[in-house]
Amino acid sequence: MLPPVETDEEWDAVVPDESVMRPGAEELCARLGLTGRPLTRFPDGSQPVYAVGDEHVLKLFPGAAARDGEAEGRVLSHVQGRLPVPTPRVHDAGPYENGWRYVLMSRLRGENLAGAWSRVPHADRERLVAEIGEALAVLHRLDPGPLGEFLGPGDWGAFVDRQRAGAVERQRGHELSARWLEQIPEFLASVRLPCTPRPSLLHTEVMQQHFLVDPDGWRLTGLFDFEPAMIGDRAYDFVGVGLFVTRGDPRLLARLTQAYGAAFDPAELLAYTLLHVYSNLPWYLRELGAPADGTLPSLAEAWFGTA
Repeated sequence: MLPPVETDEEWDAVVPDESVMRPGAEELCARLGLTGRPLTRFPDGSQPVYAVGDEHVLKLFPGAAARDGEAEGRVLSHVQGRLPVPTPRVHDAGPYENGWRYVLMSRLRGENLAGAWSRVPHADRERLVAEIGEALAVLHRLDPGPLGEFLGPGDWGAFVDRQRAGAVERQRGHELSARWLEQIPEFLASVRLPCTPRPSLLHTEVMQQHFLVDPDGWRLTGLFDFEPAMIGDRAYDFVGVGLFVTRGDPRLLARLTQAYGAAFDPAELLAYTLLHVYSNLPWYLRELGAPADGTLPSLAEAWFGTA
């Protein structure tokens, strides 16, 4: 049985500790009829996730993230079989003990795209980003209505306003330098974002890290990690695309948006980058670099331009 985890302190004490987590995961597997299957914890991810044998994955959500667990199970069931890239099939999901929730899902096949990217030939990179664009187009066309009870933020305009109000302090907390911080208010004021966009189901973390590929032919074999899904403006999903899939390569982003069927103003995407719930501009600057003039409009073009 797993102990309650409702605070940051409890999270830090319990979630990384396999002497606590593994017995709970094993006990839950026994309840689910998977006694004796090899249990291997994945090293990455914010939540504890285990491979259960070769066919299953068990993802656990402490009470502090229980709503994320419910959202993941609901979204995975909603998209099952409806995207051109495989997603995990939900076998079981629900509450466990002491506020914990779980999702038992199928295990996808393939190699993580982030780890494989350096070995992917350029022509195959173009085809892979096109496949990602096509998958996003289908995801964004799905009716998100059945998920409205479980996914935020509800009022998109109010969400944007809240994020805008906290944008400077959020980046200050990540130790962004003053020369960038002082540009944020004026830049955000210059970009018009929709208050009531057509509602789209958003993955919100479209990253190489969340795709699997088959190195034999370099085809997508999986998309996973839907726990932070939202309903809102489809452009919001292209923050992760530009930063973590095409990584500032204008030709790859042009190929992806061509396959997607729409392109977006680079300034709009950088604005959403600053407003994203997980925004960390210093990290992105370390990963992708910045143009010589050190301005946000130039940064928008460098990261999200397709020229």
